[in-house]
Amino acid sequence: MPKSTPHLAGLMRSVYEQKDRLWVSIWCAAMALLFLWDAAFLNPPAFAQLRVALFNTILGGTLVIVLTGVMGWMVGVGRHFLSETRFRALYTLLDFLLNLIRSVPQIIGILVGYVVITRFVQTEALVDPYLQIFWTSFVISVFVFLEFADLIQERISYYTKLDFVDAMLVCGISEARIINWEILWKNSISHIIHKLISVFGIAIFLQCSIDFIISVGLSRDVSAGNFPVTLGSVLAKLDSKQDILAIGRVLSDPGYIDDLFLHNLQGISAAFAIVFTLVCVYQIANGYVKRHKL
Repeated sequence: MPKSTPHLAGLMRSVYEQKDRLWVSIWCAAMALLFLWDAAFLNPPAFAQLRVALFNTILGGTLVIVLTGVMGWMVGVGRHFLSETRFRALYTLLDFLLNLIRSVPQIIGILVGYVVITRFVQTEALVDPYLQIFWTSFVISVFVFLEFADLIQERISYYTKLDFVDAMLVCGISEARIINWEILWKNSISHIIHKLISVFGIAIFLQCSIDFIISVGLSRDVSAGNFPVTLGSVLAKLDSKQDILAIGRVLSDPGYIDDLFLHNLQGISAAFAIVFTLVCVYQIANGYVKRHKL
């Protein structure tokens, strides 16, 4: 028995250190169970729409990660090379544009972007739903990538103060390789991945928030029907809102809980998918920090 205790403690420590991977498995299992339940009790058209909504939501969040990573990396590295001592005019112009984006509230900026995209949709210049998802993800990325760009700059500023950078420059290694490969890729990849995980959660939250704003009619130019269905737009439908309101009925009539998960599935499933995804992203990000000791 005493010999097995250290092994058990080591196993528990290993599980705790890989908490992020555990939560990925939990999310996949929860979504599989949710869809099996919906396949059994939700009407086929609503179930088909929910499947497409989840796919589009995850696809949009993934595109935001890719676009944010590309834009943030380019801007972060670009600001280093366009420092005041080298190209002061270009550095000042870039800094002005970035501060201009920072000054716009994310929700307002994204909503304006949705209006622009809607104009292209209405003129049939943007018909492909996947292109619509790409451009909506691009709009979200424009107002999110600055956090990632700031991280890139922080990592570059930290490492350029160390002696190994000067030593590599003396050896004839180009500064671009030192910045992109040695500093960012080899020594900062854990910080970069952690930030991108957080960006995914931000993207899901902003996407659902915009869908809600559109659904309550705060914009006359934008309609949820202009864009591919997402979890946010499913939750904004009248049937889903009634399903969510039905939860309050359980408080006064506990016996209704059986019918709640049989007849009010559309709204509850969409709400659960959104909330549980955000919770899992938060846990995955925290677990990644602990596993890599960031």
